[in-house]
Amino acid sequence: MIENFLRRPRGLVEVGADVLRALAAVSVIVAAVLFDLTDAGVIAFTLPGVVAPRFLGMRAWVDISLTTVLLVAAWSNVFELYTSLVGWDLVVHFICGGFLAAVLYLLLAQLRIVPVPAASSFTPAGGIILTTTLGLALSALWEVIEWLGYAYISTDIYVSYDDTIGDLVAGGTGALAAGIIVAFVPLLRTEASAE
Repeated sequence: MIENFLRRPRGLVEVGADVLRALAAVSVIVAAVLFDLTDAGVIAFTLPGVVAPRFLGMRAWVDISLTTVLLVAAWSNVFELYTSLVGWDLVVHFICGGFLAAVLYLLLAQLRIVPVPAASSFTPAGGIILTTTLGLALSALWEVIEWLGYAYISTDIYVSYDDTIGDLVAGGTGALAAGIIVAFVPLLRTEASAE
């Protein structure tokens, strides 16, 4: 994984993904200076997600898509889009839940905990089920973190039963879609295909 991270970017899309990673790091500072520390913390929370595709050696289009989605999700919180745009919260939970479930599956595959999608031991049904399950677990963890933030950091964080259930359903549905993609679409870069 270290080799993937240290590898020079090839092509415009990989360079763009690296530029977005740098912007994510700068965004933490910008949020701390122009907004508040809670906003900076929310953006900092995305940093592991924006570097994960580089470590895993994901294809350039997946890398830049995930990095973009995570930055949009974080800045949506700063600009309070989740409360001002009806349904935006569910859209972001669907997309982020899917992307992060796929990334977690591929991380576990790199660690040889689950089968690599190209391996003979991999089955599409297994990939779909495991990715969906991972996405549901990540969605539940996010809702716990959201509640902890509400209970111990700021009551400005919106938490309600309906919101929590809706977020879990959106994240789980996104993870199901990602499971289908993991099962049938190559997401990891090979030497023959950087994109």
